[in-house]
Amino acid sequence: MSKGVSTLKIVDPAKADKPTARKTRVTASGKSAAKSGSTQRIVDSVTTAIAERRLMPGTKLSEQKMGDIYNVSRTVVRQAFNQLSRDRLVVLEPARGAFVAMPTVAEARHVFAVRDILEAAVIRQLCPVITDPQIKELRYHLQIERSAVSDNEVSGRTRLLADFHIVLAQMLGNQVLVEMLSELLIRSSLIALMYQSSHSAEASLSEHVAIVDALEKRDVKDALRLMGKHLDNVLINLHLDPHSLDLAQILKA
Repeated sequence: MSKGVSTLKIVDPAKADKPTARKTRVTASGKSAAKSGSTQRIVDSVTTAIAERRLMPGTKLSEQKMGDIYNVSRTVVRQAFNQLSRDRLVVLEPARGAFVAMPTVAEARHVFAVRDILEAAVIRQLCPVITDPQIKELRYHLQIERSAVSDNEVSGRTRLLADFHIVLAQMLGNQVLVEMLSELLIRSSLIALMYQSSHSAEASLSEHVAIVDALEKRDVKDALRLMGKHLDNVLINLHLDPHSLDLAQILKA
């Protein structure tokens, strides 16, 4: 799994939409360490662009252009593409190059099915043990979400709405769970780019508020219901009906 999805932290609202740069670690291994750092920098950059819905599915990623952008060799770029390919964010096609992945309808359904299982587990474990300071932290996150939604900051609000789910998982202290959910959320961003119709950021924010209200009451049953409803609503706003791709049906319409 890629380390490009970093652990998320609540930050000052004024800095919420400014990604923190990852510093390349300098070691005695010299060029080897620098090359590794450059590879990860590209992986992080592409991953973030996908998560914030700035990089569209099917976009061709030229080795030469990427090398020029990051001032690295094509070998380093190729290493980054290989890592992104393993994370299913990039597809490598022989004689054609690298492309941002285009999830299928089946994959979209599978991703959300797994998210439903994982996020229900998060709620079920977290609700009985969540602390008042953690509730305060979630309220602060909702405040930042609300600010981004009000200001119509598309990339910022997209990231923050996704971060909400990661923050919940982080509160359990299980880094493996955090990384698994982070990967699914990145893939969800690709799916949304391809299939989303009119998903409302305002609606998602309201649903997040309701989930936190239930957590504050330590109402496991209601929190589970609200999280399930939230994920169902995201799916409702996706065009995943394969019949809509039938050419005869489209032309007759």
